[in-house]
Amino acid sequence: MPSHLSVEIPAPSAKENRHPTPRLLRDVLSCGGSACLALALIGSLAGCAVGPDYAGPPRLELPSHWSIKSDSRRDGDTLDRWWLRLRDPLLNRLIEQAVEANPDVAKAKAVVREARATVQQTSAGLFPSVSGSASVTNNKTSSGSASVVVDSAPYALHQASFDSSWELDLFGGTQRSIEAAVRGAQSAEEDLRDSLVTLIGDVAAYYVEARGYQARIALAQRTSVSQRDTEKLTRSKYEAGSGNAVDLAKATAQAASTEANVPTYQAALAADIHRLGILLGRPPDGVATLMARSAPVPAPRMPLPTGLPADLLMSRPDVASAERKLAQATAKIGAAEADRYPAVSLTGSVGTSAMRIGDLAKYSSVSWSVGPSVTVPVFDAGKRLATVRIAEAQRDQAFATFHATLLTALEDVENALVSLSQERVRATKLTEATKNYREAAKLSRSLFETGSASFIDVLDAERSLYSAEDSLIQSKVAAAKDYISLAKALGGGWADPVDVSTPIIVDTNTGPHVREAQK
Repeated sequence: MPSHLSVEIPAPSAKENRHPTPRLLRDVLSCGGSACLALALIGSLAGCAVGPDYAGPPRLELPSHWSIKSDSRRDGDTLDRWWLRLRDPLLNRLIEQAVEANPDVAKAKAVVREARATVQQTSAGLFPSVSGSASVTNNKTSSGSASVVVDSAPYALHQASFDSSWELDLFGGTQRSIEAAVRGAQSAEEDLRDSLVTLIGDVAAYYVEARGYQARIALAQRTSVSQRDTEKLTRSKYEAGSGNAVDLAKATAQAASTEANVPTYQAALAADIHRLGILLGRPPDGVATLMARSAPVPAPRMPLPTGLPADLLMSRPDVASAERKLAQATAKIGAAEADRYPAVSLTGSVGTSAMRIGDLAKYSSVSWSVGPSVTVPVFDAGKRLATVRIAEAQRDQAFATFHATLLTALEDVENALVSLSQERVRATKLTEATKNYREAAKLSRSLFETGSASFIDVLDAERSLYSAEDSLIQSKVAAAKDYISLAKALGGGWADPVDVSTPIIVDTNTGPHVREAQK
């Protein structure tokens, strides 16, 4: 049993945890007067926050090493562009095209843009809002008794006003919401990286599988040609009177049985090629021309730098995303808790009205009002407290998800290591078996031609050789796919920067315009 160690990622830096103070509050310190001084005192409370502070991922017991001995070096030998170790130029091309055009990756990019815009939207809550209005109205009034009516001359009334409001974030509710939005954006970025890890692994796996089916088709066709030659030899012996009908029927049946495998492999090959086309964002037959020419099954260059189990906390994007979601859920508790405290807002307005536009700026035409307002939750039948309890329960769910994701990551790596290790042993034995079966088939055929061996020996030798060669191809495919699975389990993926700023759909003519009829 491997020993265990306790792993804890350092808490976020002070820069990350520091609550942003609105620029307006900092500027207040330079103004004079008692009102400004009071406002500065209020602003000094903006760093206050309620709710739990997230101090980094929880401490979890992790193995100190993998159960299968592996190359644990990571210094200078990373998992970036691990597929280059498969040494297949066409595969490299397909992966690059998939990263550019895959719909799932495009969706993940859009989610990142949405999350970043949410941060910007939430951050606006720290600053005052100002709105303005202007109007011009024509007026006329009448006055007098039932017998005498006096009409005044018509006149125009010009009015303008500015209204502002600013809710002071005394207990850090808005800052907690910003904190949650930022961590949500970080989680979205990790989800994008996870999409790339999955995509690259899928493209490589389907490509390897397709090359394996091509090799199995070629083997079945070669073997069936050889078996048809054996059938011809058996028929000649039968017609010459030195053979029998049973041997001829068995020879014919064996060749037909081998040939029957080809349509099955062709269908599986087509399915893999179709899946590759979809992964590249193309129609199903989008890469059929590229895959028309057969190529060997990619043989990976061993080994991969597996690192230590603790490395998965940073290298696996799904684990990192789950950890960021845990941090986000923790921040939301503070936002809910802050809603239970009083809210203080500063409101102000400036208005002016005059008969002539030129008089709007005169002091006698200007009116203003300014003052604070306080909202205190008195009774809500426990609604706000229940909101906090909901947020706490969601934080616990996020922790459970993080824990489960980490355990699954450990399992994925262990399974891939064991499978790859055992498949390499199996491939060695199959290579040895294929070599000996090939020699046995050659000798039995020669002896059969001279009449020194029975047809049963030839039939058994050819069947065993075909089975061993087919199993060897499948083993090569399995080893390559296990290698790919290990790279995915370790979090290896695309290393270059990914542009997320360009939307999929670029809208035009979004300003005021006459709507066209709906199609």
